[in-house]
Amino acid sequence: MLGERLKRLRKSKGYSLSELSELAGVSKSYLSYLERNIQTNPSLQFLNKIAVTLETDLEFLLNGESEDDNPDILVLDEEWRRLVQRAIAEGMSKEDFIHFKEYMEFQKWQGAKKAINKKGEE
Repeated sequence: MLGERLKRLRKSKGYSLSELSELAGVSKSYLSYLERNIQTNPSLQFLNKIAVTLETDLEFLLNGESEDDNPDILVLDEEWRRLVQRAIAEGMSKEDFIHFKEYMEFQKWQGAKKAINKKGEE
């Protein structure tokens, strides 16, 4: 789980809870809650701060795998990374991203539906 990975990675880097919270600019108590699996749904902003400080990626924090561990994981180019980091910095949450993705799927579906209707009218 996220908490166990976070704790293991923090300790492997030699940081105490206090040190990591200070370096990442996050709450020590919240970090502790995550490590103990009391809190289980951190924001992308929080995870990004931790990932940068611990020199890892979000994929590893969330799934226990990094791009280097699994060749099937899509590698994001630098432009995508900047876009995602900018969205996170501007306050986009995981839920916002999911809603946006669903909206885009709906728009594609609407476009396909219109194209089928047009074709049927010809």
